[in-house]
Amino acid sequence: MIRALVFDFDGLILDSEGPVFEAWSEVYRRHGQELSQSFWVTIIGRSPGFFDPFAELEKLVGHSLDRDALQDERRLRERELVEAQPVLPGVREWHRDACRMGLKLGVASSSSASWVTGHLERLGLGGWDCIRCREHVRQAKPAPDLYQAALACLGVTAGEALAIEDSEHGVAAAKAAGLLALAVPCSLTSSHDLSSADLVLGSLKERSLAQVMVDLRSASTVSRVR
Repeated sequence: MIRALVFDFDGLILDSEGPVFEAWSEVYRRHGQELSQSFWVTIIGRSPGFFDPFAELEKLVGHSLDRDALQDERRLRERELVEAQPVLPGVREWHRDACRMGLKLGVASSSSASWVTGHLERLGLGGWDCIRCREHVRQAKPAPDLYQAALACLGVTAGEALAIEDSEHGVAAAKAAGLLALAVPCSLTSSHDLSSADLVLGSLKERSLAQVMVDLRSASTVSRVR
C-alpha cells in the first residue's frame, strides 16, 4: 500500500533543466565554444559536482577565466529563465490529491536545499512533510542515499513509497532504495533509458494519482504506460 509520494524537483516539478543548460550554453558561446546537449543530458539527475562546466570551458579556451564574474552572470540568466517556467502539468493536481488522500509528501533532489525550497515557496507549493537535498546525504543520485533519507524522514518503508522522477539517474536512485518509480521525462530527458521504472508517463496530466495507484496495485501491470 502506497503511503507516501517522493518527488524529484528539477525537471519534474519545474522544468529547470532546459534553462540551466541554456544559461551554461550562453556562457560557452560567448567564449566561442559549444556545450554539447547530447553530453549534458547524460549528467542530468547527478550531483552538480559530477561535471565542472567551468573547468571544461577553461580547457577548451586554453586559459583561466574569471569564474566569479561568469558565475554571477550565469546565475542571473539562469534565474531569469527558470522563473519564466510554470509548474509542470499535473504537479499541482497530484500534490492536492495526495493531501486529500492522506499520503505523506516528500522531495528528494540532488540540488541544493536553498534552490529547492526557494522555488517551492515562490511557486506556492508548500505542504511537504520532508525535503531532502544534496547537503543532507553523503552521495547524491544515482546513489540511493537521498531516497533512503527521505524514507527515514517520512517514517515509511521503501515498499510504501512511490518515487516520481524525470531522469534515468533519478529512477536508478529510487529503485536502488527499493521504491516503486514513476518516470515522467522532461524536455531534456526524453532520450533517457527509463525502462527500469515501474510506469512511464508523458506528464502527470496524463493520469490522475488515483488512476496510477490502481495501476500499481494491479498485479497485471507489467508493461510500461505511455
